[in-house]
Amino acid sequence: MSSLSIVAVVLSVVIFVYFYNNPLKHGPWFLSRRFINWFPLGMTYAFLYMGRYNLTVAKNALGTLMSNQDFGLIFAAGTSVYAFSFLVNGPLVDKIGGKKGIIIAALGASLANIILGVITWLVLTGKTAIPLFWPFVVTYSLNMYFQSYGAVSIIKVKANWFHVRERGVFGAIFGTLISFGVYFAFDWGPEIVKLTKANPTGEVSWLHGVVQSVFAVPGSTTDATWAVFFIPAAILLVWVALDSWLIKETPEDAGFPYLDTHDASSGHMHEEYSTMDLLKKVFLSPIMLMLAGVELTSGVLRNGIMQWYTVFAKQVPQPGAEIIVANWGLLLCLFGIVGGFAGGLISDKFFQSRRGPPAALFSAFMLMMAAVMAMAIKTQPLVVGIAALLIVAAVTGVHSLMSGTAAADFGGRKATATCSGIVDGCVYLGSSVQSVAVGYLSGLDWRWWPIFLMPFALVGGTIAWRIWHELPSATKKYIAEHETPAKA
Repeated sequence: MSSLSIVAVVLSVVIFVYFYNNPLKHGPWFLSRRFINWFPLGMTYAFLYMGRYNLTVAKNALGTLMSNQDFGLIFAAGTSVYAFSFLVNGPLVDKIGGKKGIIIAALGASLANIILGVITWLVLTGKTAIPLFWPFVVTYSLNMYFQSYGAVSIIKVKANWFHVRERGVFGAIFGTLISFGVYFAFDWGPEIVKLTKANPTGEVSWLHGVVQSVFAVPGSTTDATWAVFFIPAAILLVWVALDSWLIKETPEDAGFPYLDTHDASSGHMHEEYSTMDLLKKVFLSPIMLMLAGVELTSGVLRNGIMQWYTVFAKQVPQPGAEIIVANWGLLLCLFGIVGGFAGGLISDKFFQSRRGPPAALFSAFMLMMAAVMAMAIKTQPLVVGIAALLIVAAVTGVHSLMSGTAAADFGGRKATATCSGIVDGCVYLGSSVQSVAVGYLSGLDWRWWPIFLMPFALVGGTIAWRIWHELPSATKKYIAEHETPAKA
């Protein structure tokens, strides 16, 4: 079975779970219309990921034109911009809505990827002698600015359509969509690189001829690596058209009655918040700051694995782990989905939609797996690869619970984009830290890579343990009135 077929089967299972999980007994048309809403929104977000992590794919294709340190600094610049953009974009999306936000994200990221493609074309074809570094720093930062609209927009719309008691499973769906994006980036991306080869080896498919006819320079022996940026840009424009047509901001916009989601905004939907009011909901809230702390540590672990494993495997041969290296994108997708659903189901089914317990458990697991990587990195490539994938599963669960769910629960519908955005921004502050650090440490000894990740897992687990019992007051009231809480 091809990787695409496996992903299609997994997507079918995810859709089945979505329709099967209906604790509030919504009608079939509501479930169907909500699916019509989140599916194009989520797929747009997935392809935003493809247009984000194609930098990693390009780094491996560009060889000596982009060193480890250059790559780390470019990625760090972009992730830093992404993190701080939420101070502006979060409150803005809370005011304009998630539909407009996702369209801004896709249009802007598409434009930035086109520019990255043009820069790559100019350098590889010798039309400019300017090194890639500074043009990539500026343009990738622009890309990440627009990318930052994506997560807050999908969570903003989600908060309007999903009750708190359903959000754990939606967090799993959110993690699935992230995993699909990682698959598109790390599986489709390298395939695109193969199709851009001017002198391919082995069997050549009809797609190679298509890519060559569209992107290659006639008569040139230069690989058309710039297609790694142009193709995601084109795909994003298709989803912009579908989003404009299909997405509705709230159930009321789609003709349904008002839905009280029983999050922190329950009973306060009539209130109007200024930008400063929205920012205070994050920076003056101990709970929100702890969520942000967990996400900062998860950002170190998440991109500390996804960003560097393929670079590590390219520079250090991994005998016995060839299947992991060759199928990295697909395996990231599958393990991420497992982690996302495990976290969401554990939260909703065993802890009354509390997000702290699974986050703490997953952080402890990541600490152990990073230690396994450190011990095995010089002698057991297969163990290193499996441990890396298990970290990806766990960190996807943490990320989908914290940014995709808990921030919306405690921020409430009125402040969802601001709260989830700033919490998500901390993921990329962590990504920026690890990008610079691992870019430097890998030049000394790759063993420092997992050792560097370990204390962040410990800190994240400690913070998550401190919010073990936390729930929004409206959620507690709903559970007391409608459910018999299980002891946990």
